[in-house]
Amino acid sequence: MRRGRNPTYKRDVVMKQRILSGAILVLFCAAVVVFNQSFPLALTIVVALISAAAVFELVKALGLTRKWFLCAPSLLAAAAIPFCNHDLEFLVYCLFTLVVFSAMIVYHNETTFKEVGVLYSMVVLIPSALQTLVSLRNMDSRHSMIYVLLAVLSAWVADAGAYFAGTFFGKHKLCPNISPKKTVEGAIGGVVVDVIVMLLCGVLFSRVYYQGQVEVNYFVLFLIGFLGAILSILGDLSFSIIKRSCHIKDFGQVIPGHGGILDRFDSVIFTAPFVYLLVGFLPMVSA
Repeated sequence: MRRGRNPTYKRDVVMKQRILSGAILVLFCAAVVVFNQSFPLALTIVVALISAAAVFELVKALGLTRKWFLCAPSLLAAAAIPFCNHDLEFLVYCLFTLVVFSAMIVYHNETTFKEVGVLYSMVVLIPSALQTLVSLRNMDSRHSMIYVLLAVLSAWVADAGAYFAGTFFGKHKLCPNISPKKTVEGAIGGVVVDVIVMLLCGVLFSRVYYQGQVEVNYFVLFLIGFLGAILSILGDLSFSIIKRSCHIKDFGQVIPGHGGILDRFDSVIFTAPFVYLLVGFLPMVSA
């Protein structure tokens, strides 16, 4: 059998691509964390770019790229939201609503309410959810970037754990009609790995990074790992339904082995708001 048609060979290639791309993404996130003190706007810019790219991939999946009167205001709103405080965010969405529904009236022969409704809901969901990463950074001047890192890692680690556990041990399909490759064993593996990694992060932050000067709440880290993994799966499955309805496999090919920006950040859209709400009530770090 030619190796190009060998399923094991293809699996190994995809796995190597995922590992390499994942490592680059982690290093990129680490760079944003390291340079936060000298250039705090870096995180906001990155989140804005991710939001705009994710919305554009959705616009493309919906086949709306030629409808500039929907595409342009959607991208502008997605890029603007991460720079806004709560009051300004409300104003941006008010203007976005006015522009999009006015465009629907003017171009009623070229578009439908279904297209406008789906796109509008996603432009509200994606940037607002990702903007909580910026809100996490602003929550605590001393430990803020730890919260941001955990919000992203809880999603990515759960996804990686589920992928590898499912690849090597998966037998029972989780949701075959939505995502055929996801398995029950993979989901359990993702939860277990996420909890372990979050607890290890607590040890590293407390004993290594802060050299024992602060204590972390391991119960909060357990919740981030456990519930964060479940929310990560929820986010992944939710956007899998969107992909199936659009008859596409991935939202893009920007990240080898992962797909598009939205394929990589769909779970973060669910975990970031959760972490923001959780640490608002139960701080993870105490001096």
